[in-house]
Amino acid sequence: MVVPSSTDDFSISVIIPTYNRLSFLRKALISVSQQTHSILETIVVDDGSDDQTIDILGPEFPDVVFLTQDNEGVSSARNLGIHKAKGDWIALLDSDDQWLREKTEKQINYHIQNPKVLASHTGEKWIRKGNQVIPPAFLDKSREGLFERSLERCIICPSSVLLHRSIFQHIGCFDESLKICEDYDFWLRLLLEFQLGLIKEALVEKHGGHSDQLSNSTWGLDRFRVQSLEKIQQLPNTPFPHQIKILETLLRKCELLHTGFLKHEKPEEAEIYLQKKHRASELLENLKNPSNP
Repeated sequence: MVVPSSTDDFSISVIIPTYNRLSFLRKALISVSQQTHSILETIVVDDGSDDQTIDILGPEFPDVVFLTQDNEGVSSARNLGIHKAKGDWIALLDSDDQWLREKTEKQINYHIQNPKVLASHTGEKWIRKGNQVIPPAFLDKSREGLFERSLERCIICPSSVLLHRSIFQHIGCFDESLKICEDYDFWLRLLLEFQLGLIKEALVEKHGGHSDQLSNSTWGLDRFRVQSLEKIQQLPNTPFPHQIKILETLLRKCELLHTGFLKHEKPEEAEIYLQKKHRASELLENLKNPSNP
């Protein structure tokens, strides 16, 4: 795969999943329309909204492709948009976030200068209830130890990425079995196979703090991270140091969930994660000492 040498040759499809976010989505679409680099197409996938999203915004944005589906979740919505996209490059945007005007242009220039890099992300500006806040230190996006740090929690912001479509052909799309943490799962799979470039400048406004965010409304996010890690642990050709880190993280998260379920007097759920912890411990021991019987 050859990265184009001219900005004119970059065709970008923007994928925006949405569910009952009419006012946020309008701002997101405006931010796309104001990009200094032309966008091939913008695809909004309405995941079963009942706020008349398409009826209201369709006439306002006649060039936007609006797709609809039953309420099947953000992974399914993103995947539908990716499958329908015509561009060679895919840019994701959450419906409650916005781009600065030069976001895609600066990423394209980065890829022209780094033609072997097929994925990039940018810094982000955090807005909470209308006020800018400083992102926590653990969200450091520098390349150093990015995979290992991403095992703990999601560091990469979906709204900041630009991905060549061949990446999806190689590692697959978003895991639709994950109700949440689907981005955590995808970025780990990506980081195992591809280099991720970074434009440090904050080119995304990430809006949060509203009640409908899944991360705010779903308890025990580590349950879904464990589900992802159990799957990723079985992927072939994972470098040995990464295998060790995956199992160590899996073991630690299972221990936390086991303790948490006991505290909430849910012994059956606690037992599930105790058994998962034992399995992770055995796998880790076998990996470190392959000659043991």
